[in-house]
Amino acid sequence: MPPDFLSGCLNFRQYNASPFSIFRLTHSMRIGPHALPNNLMVAPMAGVTDRPFRKLCKAWGAGYAVSEMVTSRRELWNSLKTSRRADHQGETGPIAVQIAGTDPQEMADAARYNIERGAQIIDINMGCPAKKVCNVWAGSALMQNEALALKIVQAVVAACEPHRVPVTLKMRTGWCHDQRNAPVLALGAQDAGVQMLTIHGRTRDQGYRGQAEYDTIALIKSRVHIPVVANGDIDSPEKAREVLRRTGADAVMIGRAAQGRPWIFRDIQHFLQTGEHLAPPLVREVRRVLSEHLTEHIGLYGEYTGVRSARKHLGWYVRDWPGGDAFRQRINAIEDPQHQVDALQAYLDQLESISDRIPAPRTVMVEPQLSDITQPS
Repeated sequence: MPPDFLSGCLNFRQYNASPFSIFRLTHSMRIGPHALPNNLMVAPMAGVTDRPFRKLCKAWGAGYAVSEMVTSRRELWNSLKTSRRADHQGETGPIAVQIAGTDPQEMADAARYNIERGAQIIDINMGCPAKKVCNVWAGSALMQNEALALKIVQAVVAACEPHRVPVTLKMRTGWCHDQRNAPVLALGAQDAGVQMLTIHGRTRDQGYRGQAEYDTIALIKSRVHIPVVANGDIDSPEKAREVLRRTGADAVMIGRAAQGRPWIFRDIQHFLQTGEHLAPPLVREVRRVLSEHLTEHIGLYGEYTGVRSARKHLGWYVRDWPGGDAFRQRINAIEDPQHQVDALQAYLDQLESISDRIPAPRTVMVEPQLSDITQPS
């Protein structure tokens, strides 16, 4: 990167969007031929955004959701993990699949493979900070090699064009503080045919530590003509409004704050439209949501795996609720799906005896352990 561009790239504050009152903070938008009902999106999260979770978030107001990342390695396409990640049965469109890899031809083949199985949008992963992914130069590690990154983008766009499937790109602000080259890659990706950019406001070496910064996103938005999505630390309606105003972004993407709180999308949309907060959901609403989520989750993974992988979701739901710690300890010892359902219903009975609504949320983000973020497969 030329030194003069780097110095300009580091002087972000001049590009901040003005928080003028006429700016429409919530609105419908398009990704290629696909119309979205609003500009609130679910971030792809390995081990989290499976089909049941995506459907749940859409039911609670998300306008768009992206799958967990799927590997570009052909030998893993028929694995059980990949088949689950590529399962879109009963999901409303557009179906967006994120792919990860390091070889342009493999990534192009992976795009075609997923299109054949129902993908309507292909998202390229250049944002995952996990060591398992970066150690093989995938995810955010690609940002260290701009030439290879753009070759991958060009190959994927070329593979998708005959099918009229738009390509999007998710990345971080850069590899490290001194290499925040997302503005360079954004322009290159736009020129290659990418139709939407999502920027997480951290570098790879930050992982999920510290705070996201939004000046880089504002700079990118000022330089491209395709939609830009802001991501990182958006955990409340007020924060969504702040980030949209500060960056001028077309949309926000929410990840960790939706874990155990899928109604955050409904809450944000209402706040952006009215400036007012909705009351927390009724316990009876949450009872239905949790029961449906649990049933579909076990249906996807089977009883043995499903009971165990559902524990984290149940733990996220109750982490700030009365008796949540005790319930989580109990649920972690249950291995039978019906006993898990029974324990959940008993807990919700106790909660409803205290109040007809769940407690108001605290804006405490779930810090993922990078060791728990699996390599795409």
